[in-house]
Amino acid sequence: MPKLKLVDIQTRPTALQQALDAVEVAGTWDWDIVSDSVRADTFVALMFNVDPDAAATGVPLSEFVDGMHPDDQEHVHALIRRSIDEDTPFVAEYRVLSADGVTRWVLDRGYTVRDASGRPIRGRGIIIDLTRSRTGTRAATGGELHPLCMPPLERAAELLLAAQQSLAQLQDPNLKARADALLLEVGRKLAQQEVQARRRHMN
Repeated sequence: MPKLKLVDIQTRPTALQQALDAVEVAGTWDWDIVSDSVRADTFVALMFNVDPDAAATGVPLSEFVDGMHPDDQEHVHALIRRSIDEDTPFVAEYRVLSADGVTRWVLDRGYTVRDASGRPIRGRGIIIDLTRSRTGTRAATGGELHPLCMPPLERAAELLLAAQQSLAQLQDPNLKARADALLLEVGRKLAQQEVQARRRHMN
């Protein structure tokens, strides 16, 4: 399977690594479940060592799974299936083998869009890069909290994902763009909060 073909990988690996390190939210992904085509922005593609040009038009989910750490692939794939089968939000923290050769930690949040008959047709979500704040201890993945028991930002992210799920049915590009922007901003705040919490833990 062809991997990333950017010349920057060979000529400017430090610049690429700095670019990846600079963002706290890597970006968004959109999975057409029916055709098995995942579209993602440049930073998500680089996180998973997928060609950004190919990711912009869509690649099979397996290409992104291949970009995960081998020890995490089976577990994350099971969480994806569980999220679809049970129609619950997808939340997972796992490692990826990014284009700069660095193993990175990401927090992946998403939801499933269904058609009028209840058939899953699309998945959408955000990726948060936790690498800089990650300790050596793996956090639990796939755990669910009642929304009222969640911290405010966690609750906001869950509610925004649910709102996006409803807005998707309206097919209003303006509303979708505003919801996407708000979700990304909440994601940035979550990443900043994670950094601060882990720094306090290490001190």
